[in-house]
Amino acid sequence: MTLRLYDTVTRALRDFVPLAPGRVSVYLCGATVQGEPHIGHVRSGVAFDVLRRWLLAHDYDVAFVRNVTDIDDKILNKAAEAGRPWWEWAATFERSFDWAYGQLGVLPPSVEPRATGHITQMVEMMQRLIDNGHAYAAEGDVYFDVRSFPEYGKLSGHKLDDVHQGESVGAGKRDPRDFTLWKAAKPGEPSWPTPWGPGRPGWHLECSAMAEFYLGAAFDIHCGGMDLVFPHHENEIAQAKCAGDDFAQYWLHNGWVTKSGEKMSKSLGNVLSIPNVLKLVRPQELRYYLGSAHYRSMLEYSEEALQEAAVGYRRCESFVQRVGERTGTEVPVGTWTDEFAAALDDDLNVPAALAEIHGRVREGNSALESGDAERARTIAAQVRAMLGVLGVDPLDPHWAGTADDTAALGALDVLVRADLDRRQQARAEKNWAVADEVRDRLAAAGIAVTDTPNGPEWSLEQASSNESGK
Repeated sequence: MTLRLYDTVTRALRDFVPLAPGRVSVYLCGATVQGEPHIGHVRSGVAFDVLRRWLLAHDYDVAFVRNVTDIDDKILNKAAEAGRPWWEWAATFERSFDWAYGQLGVLPPSVEPRATGHITQMVEMMQRLIDNGHAYAAEGDVYFDVRSFPEYGKLSGHKLDDVHQGESVGAGKRDPRDFTLWKAAKPGEPSWPTPWGPGRPGWHLECSAMAEFYLGAAFDIHCGGMDLVFPHHENEIAQAKCAGDDFAQYWLHNGWVTKSGEKMSKSLGNVLSIPNVLKLVRPQELRYYLGSAHYRSMLEYSEEALQEAAVGYRRCESFVQRVGERTGTEVPVGTWTDEFAAALDDDLNVPAALAEIHGRVREGNSALESGDAERARTIAAQVRAMLGVLGVDPLDPHWAGTADDTAALGALDVLVRADLDRRQQARAEKNWAVADEVRDRLAAAGIAVTDTPNGPEWSLEQASSNESGK
């Protein structure tokens, strides 16, 4: 295997050589479970699932850690606004993320640690940083002294004079560029005891501590979205290195999903939740779409592009199914082509890999048309193998039944839309009795209606709740 990966630190392609022969250790920054996941949230899960599957296909033993941030300012604020306990709020949306990853066929991680389960490791790391002269306690808070680490800014390219952590300046902070490792307890907030007083962890500390605990002082690959390069990953490096760890050997970052040229986020109001998008396409088609661009590229969302990707996937699926029907037996999983391997070895170049797959599908269809069923079967086996590495093998049992599910949802959408149109007309005419009657009838059927700037949207409340284990 001659895998080359683009390392954010060196800003260059590097040959991938694991620390231990035959074994690869990977840490992926997972979700801050503050709300429902949208397609921008899960792109990193899909992108680095392809990396993991490619390593597994070469018989590497892969330790894959994906954390959950279950304590955070946003979680506390949103839970308080909703009048719900912070831990219940976090657990609810952790299940939503797990459901979304499962829908898209993302392999479960080797371990999925929560921040709140690793306070001991964080306290130990802070103590080492203080002992090494890289951190200090002040009025119950603990801060990292950025000036004590000469390499600070190497990952992001930030100069020290230009650093802004994006956090408030605490009363005891010596320099506004220093970042918070530990936040002193505030009334009504959860807290844990430490030698410096009760409080809760800062965002950056948790990943350094958990990566060290599960993968050791040095591990192979750290992944995450490009929005995490600064300050999160820059601060992770500073913490880990100053605590005595060699930390990650390669840093990989995926591009955003954008809409109208802007990063998809709740604050921009352009969120596309996984349940809503799965009304438009099947889960494997959404996964195919999210993984179709190079992982480092921006992916500009539009429904037209989504549907175009779905059509492309169906061409591959239809070919494999037709070969099975023509030959009378299910197509086996074969081996990928050299061209496919060369594409993925080139920094996971999925667009080039898909071009190879579609070229083979065209060749296979020609073989079928000419009556060469055995040739078509050999090609279909290759196509299954290549799509399997991308996580979208059409005959994988994981995708069984999704066509029927999507057809049913499509039919339901037609019926619900008719009621929503009636409700909109009633609202326009200020006929509130009819509008409320429509809404209440849909609610009784387990259908929640949300009014958005682009019109009403609906979701299956009960089905979503059951599927995500809420």
